[in-house]
Amino acid sequence: MNRFLFVAAENDALEQCKAGGMGDVVRDVPRQLAQRGDQVHVVVPSYGRLHPKGDYRGTLEVRLRGQGYTLELYEMPPKKAIDGIVHYALHHPEIEAGDIAHIYHNDPEEPFYTDFIKFAIFCAGVAQAIVQGVFGQLQVVHLHDWHSSLLLLLREAHPAFEGLKPIRFVYSIHNLAIQGIRPLADNYASLENWFPELEYDYAAVADPRYPDCMNLMAVGIRLADAVHTVSPSYMEDIMKPSAPPEFIGGEGLEADLKRAHREARLFGILNGCNYGNIRTAEPGRLYANTVRAIFGWLQEESKKYKADFLAHTGEKVFALTENPPDFVCSSVARLTEQKFYFFKNNPEVLARMLKRLEAVNGIFMLLGTGAPEYEQLFRQMSFEHPNFIFTNGQSEDVIDSMYLETNLYLMPSLFEPCGISQMLAMRNGNPVLAHATGGLKDTIRHMETGFLFDGDTYPEKLRSLEAVFDQALELYFQEPDRWEAMREKAREMRFTWAQSVDRYYTELYRLSPAG
Repeated sequence: MNRFLFVAAENDALEQCKAGGMGDVVRDVPRQLAQRGDQVHVVVPSYGRLHPKGDYRGTLEVRLRGQGYTLELYEMPPKKAIDGIVHYALHHPEIEAGDIAHIYHNDPEEPFYTDFIKFAIFCAGVAQAIVQGVFGQLQVVHLHDWHSSLLLLLREAHPAFEGLKPIRFVYSIHNLAIQGIRPLADNYASLENWFPELEYDYAAVADPRYPDCMNLMAVGIRLADAVHTVSPSYMEDIMKPSAPPEFIGGEGLEADLKRAHREARLFGILNGCNYGNIRTAEPGRLYANTVRAIFGWLQEESKKYKADFLAHTGEKVFALTENPPDFVCSSVARLTEQKFYFFKNNPEVLARMLKRLEAVNGIFMLLGTGAPEYEQLFRQMSFEHPNFIFTNGQSEDVIDSMYLETNLYLMPSLFEPCGISQMLAMRNGNPVLAHATGGLKDTIRHMETGFLFDGDTYPEKLRSLEAVFDQALELYFQEPDRWEAMREKAREMRFTWAQSVDRYYTELYRLSPAG
C-alpha cells in the first residue's frame, strides 16, 4: 500500500474550504487513489474556523522567527467519508481567514503579505508533522500551488527537516499567474524573517524580475521531483513568454518551466470531472432558487452595502418567472481579469451581445463575486440592460440550476489552466462558447461539442467572440436538429479522473497502485 499526503490551501471534501478549482482537485484525486487501495492524508490550514468541527490530534512544535510556535492538528469530518482518506486542518491563531472565500487575503498595497505569513506557519507545521511520522511512512507528498511550495525549500535547505529528503515531492500548478512573490529580507513577511536558520541557495528562490524577492511558484517548479500542469495545452502555453493581452504564457517563469521540461520533470495531465453521485438541481427552479438566495443575502449584515443592487436583481429575476426567456446564456466564475478581461476592457462588446440576445428574447445570467472593479462594472451593466441578470453572490443551488437550465454556457477566459465549468456544463448537455486557450481548447471541439473563438491579435479575438456568439444563436434558432446533436455530443464527452490518475501514477508518482 502506498501512502500519500496532499498539502493545499483548499479541499472541497470539507465544508467551506474551497475558493476555486484547486479545491475540486484536492477532493477528487484522493478518492481515486483510495479506490486503488492506497492511503491518502489531506491537510489544509484551519483559517481559524475549520478546526472547531474536528477532533484534536495533538500539537506540533516548530521554530519560526527564532522562537517557538505551537500548532494544533485536528482530524476533520469530510462531507463524505471514504475509506482510505483522512482529512486534517492545522490551527494557529496567525493562520487567519481571508476576505476571498474566507481563505485568501487581498493585500493590494503589499501583495501576498498576510497569505505568506499564514502559509509559512502552515508549511512549517506540515513539515514537522511529516518528520514526526504523524502521517506514517509517506511515499509521495503532493503539493498544490505556491501556498505549499515552501515545503520544498524546507526539504532542500532547513537543517531541521532532513527527514523530508527521501520522499518524492510532486508540485501541481493550478494558476501560474499567482506566484507568491515576497521580499527575501528586511520585511516582516519575508523569507529570512520567518526562517532565519534556512541555508538557502539564492538561485533556487529568486524571482527572475525582482532580484531582492523570492518567487514561491518558481520554488515549486525548480525544486519538485515532478511538476504538473492541469492540461496539456496549458503546459505548452506556459513554456512560451507572455504577450498580453493576446497571449498569456509563462508569466516570467518560462525559462524555469522549459528547464523542468528538458529534465523530464514537467507533465501536462488534464483534470477530470465527476460523472456519478453528483449534486443535481431540481429542473425548473432556476429563477426560484435565485430569488431565494437573494432574500437570504439581503438578511446578511455583510451584504448591506449592496442591498439595493440585490433587490434590483431580485425584481428582474421575479419578472422572468412570469415571462421566461426563449434563450438563456450563463456564466459562473470569480470576477477577475483572468475570467472577464474581454468584457472589462471592452464593455461595448458585452453590450452588443446583450442587444443580440434581446432580439431573440434571450438573457445572460452571470453569477459571481470578486474584484471590486469587476463587480462595479457588472452592476452598472445590469442597471443599463434589462436582460443582463448579475447575481452578485455565491449559492450552490443557483449554480447547479444554472448549469442545468442554461442553453449556452460562456467562458471568455483570457487564459485557463484547465477549467471545470465547461466540463460541468457539457455534462448537462449544454454547449460552451469559450476562448481557445489552455484546457478549454483541450476539452471543446468547435461546432461539434461547443464553440471556440480566437485570433492572432486582441481586436481579432474580440471580433471572433462576437462572430462565434452570432453563430451559436443562429444555430440554436435556425437549425434545432444540429443544436440537439451538439448537445448530445457534449453530454457524451467524458473527462474522467480515472484516466487522469492512471497517468498520475506512471508519470508523477512513479508508483504502481496498491490494488
